[in-house]
Amino acid sequence: MSLLVTAILFALLGAIVFSLIGLISGTDETAIMVPLTLLVILLGAPPAAVFSFFMAAVLAKHLTHAVPTALMGIPGDTTAVPLIDHANTLRRMGMPHIALRKMISGGIIGAFIALPTAVLLGQFLGQFAEFFKSSTGIIFTLAAILIAFFSKGKWVSVLMIIPFAFFIKSLDLVSFSILDKHLSISFFLGIAIGPIFCDLLFATSSSAKKTIERDKPKEYHLAPETKTWKGYFPNPLKILTGRQQIFTSITTFISSLTFVFSPVGMTSLMGEIVGSRTKGAYKKSTTSLAVMNGVTESTYIAEVIIPLIAFGIPLSPVALGPGSPLFNAPPVFTVDPINNLHTYLTSWEFFLYGAIGLIVASLIAYPFSMNYARKASVLVMKLVSQEAIVAMFIGLACLLAFHEAQLVGIVLTFTVAAVGGLLNRILGIGAGVQFMIFYASTWIMMTLFGI
Repeated sequence: MSLLVTAILFALLGAIVFSLIGLISGTDETAIMVPLTLLVILLGAPPAAVFSFFMAAVLAKHLTHAVPTALMGIPGDTTAVPLIDHANTLRRMGMPHIALRKMISGGIIGAFIALPTAVLLGQFLGQFAEFFKSSTGIIFTLAAILIAFFSKGKWVSVLMIIPFAFFIKSLDLVSFSILDKHLSISFFLGIAIGPIFCDLLFATSSSAKKTIERDKPKEYHLAPETKTWKGYFPNPLKILTGRQQIFTSITTFISSLTFVFSPVGMTSLMGEIVGSRTKGAYKKSTTSLAVMNGVTESTYIAEVIIPLIAFGIPLSPVALGPGSPLFNAPPVFTVDPINNLHTYLTSWEFFLYGAIGLIVASLIAYPFSMNYARKASVLVMKLVSQEAIVAMFIGLACLLAFHEAQLVGIVLTFTVAAVGGLLNRILGIGAGVQFMIFYASTWIMMTLFGI
């Protein structure tokens, strides 16, 4: 089978799986994308196919996450949180279907602007690659400080860098003494599933359980479906007004260049800037939603592609979170020495196989969301248990950890998940900060203690 056909098939897989996952509210991107991407890599998919799978997954997830956000008023995932206010404004007006269409049409435009922009910027920054490769330890440490300061936890995230690095290195030394090899995937999985594992711990605690208990099931009111276009595949350029197209194009281009900043932060910032320049509640909300969902796509795509092409090391929040397996998935991909997609693909191949992923996801997730959003939402709410989804990803994490280090891997994964999850949920030290500290921990411990 040719590489092109293989890439298309994996893109198809990513688009279908993540189109369905996106319908489930509250699914954390890192917790679901890391295990599934790791699984694809460890099963032996070619690097090009892995990249197509990931690009399709990103676009599909961020198109269908608009469904629960717009129709039910609950964020589809963490990047959808800034969109809730404008989506609720249109829901109160009786137009959640308009909110949905604007969001996913903006996402399509944002994705296809981000891809060539990110490839070109990655090529330009590639001339500085040798400096970054020779200084990875200090760069990871400085980046950890920067990302920690701008995270939700702010100062506590900064203060916890050395203690968490000590914790990571201690576990690494213990596991090395048992297995005579350093582990990586088990640490990744622990950080990734930390928040959902923390919720499970809360549920088993007599004192903490009160924070997640509910007196009655939540009620959701879905508006009837209305269709204003002919055919199955609507034109996103006809869904958005000319002004909305311009704003979406400009903001997604700018956010593609700021690859070191938080996607949620950039989404909020661009939405505020555009919203402040748009009068009228309806126009302000529809324009802001198109722009903000476009920015969620552009930041995710650019923050993976630019570090991959330019450096081969994860130097952005997305590269450290959902995109981390593309950089480091031992024994297939590693960052020290650099042997990952940066090594295997040229800039042209990043563009080609990235485009395959985006096109396939667009052909599946976009018309699906536009035509069947309400029916899919009803089915998900009635038939899909969120507890079952959590259990599935916990089980997948166990499988991958066992594959790397048998029982030691599983114990290490849940140890990191417990500590990292509590730090995330209680102190606001997010997964991106924890991933960066993980990468910097060796240099920090060597510098401070010589180990």
